[in-house]
Formats: sequence, structure tokens, C-alpha cells
Amino acid sequence: MTGATDGDGEAVSEVRRPSVAAVARDRRVWLILAVVAGLLVCCCSAVVGTLVALSSGLLGA
Repeated sequence: MTGATDGDGEAVSEVRRPSVAAVARDRRVWLILAVVAGLLVCCCSAVVGTLVALSSGLLGA
């Protein structure tokens, strides 16, 4: 049994590269994770700021 050849009879290297769709999908996943992480950081910082303000009496009556 011989190796794979192209139309000219030369051996073709069997290097598997990820498809463009797979790379785009990975970038979308990372973008979504970055947005979620950013929202989480913003929400947590707002909660911490409110708790600090309450504990120091800035928002108390």
C-alpha cells in the first residue's frame, strides 16, 4: 500500500490544520467569555462599592 499522492504523483503530507470555521468558533467563544467576565467584574465592583459606602455610613440616613 502506498501513501497518498496528489494529481502529479507526488506524496502529500498529512498535516491537519483546523478549518476556518473552527478558528472563528473558538474566537467567538473567547469573546463571549471576555464579555461575561467584564460584566461580572463590573457588577462585583459595584456591589463592593455599595457595601463599602454602607459600612462607612455614606448612604445611611
